[in-house]
Amino acid sequence: MSHYPHPLLAREGWPFIGLAVVLSLLATMLWGGVAALPFYIVLVFVLQFFRDPPRMIPQKPNAVLSPADGRIVVVEKAHDPYANREALKISVFMNVFNVHVNRSPIKGVVKDIVYKKGQFLNASLDKASDKNERSSLVINTDNGTKIIVVQIAGLIARRILGFISANHNLEQGERFGLIRFGSRVDIYMPLDAVTQCIIGDTVIAGESVLASLN
Repeated sequence: MSHYPHPLLAREGWPFIGLAVVLSLLATMLWGGVAALPFYIVLVFVLQFFRDPPRMIPQKPNAVLSPADGRIVVVEKAHDPYANREALKISVFMNVFNVHVNRSPIKGVVKDIVYKKGQFLNASLDKASDKNERSSLVINTDNGTKIIVVQIAGLIARRILGFISANHNLEQGERFGLIRFGSRVDIYMPLDAVTQCIIGDTVIAGESVLASLN
């Protein structure tokens, strides 16, 4: 099933795309096509960054789907500071060429959204989880399982965008946010979850299964 009531280019990117188009056209009129080439390169980059393709959501209620496009950089047992427990932590790193729209890994109710200011270290580093600007969703599934999804700003990113609020009923694979220009997403889940990915795997938001809940 595909949840996709949105355009192929994320609405949140329209102002950036519009600005890039205007600058490219102005540069062409003022200086000619060759001199305007750098502006068109920027336009292509902005277009690819804010693309928001539809996704086929697996019909697997116990599956924990990837919340982001990118590469798995962490699969480990770790302390979950949001639920104060030992948990399975999986982290997905997004470079500037990945789709940056984030999607819910499970179906559930958003019990809380916790935002913390921070630094803008390289998001691929482990310490980015504790040091960088971040926004965390605390999601409760229908059977009471708690899943934490943390959007982490990266070296270039300076803006985490959220599309939902507390008490929102999330569907699995639903868009919940976006991080501009390079970032990372951490997921904390129960220790007995069965991992279905390894470090280095390339994953797709809303489609790739990271783990299964018992």
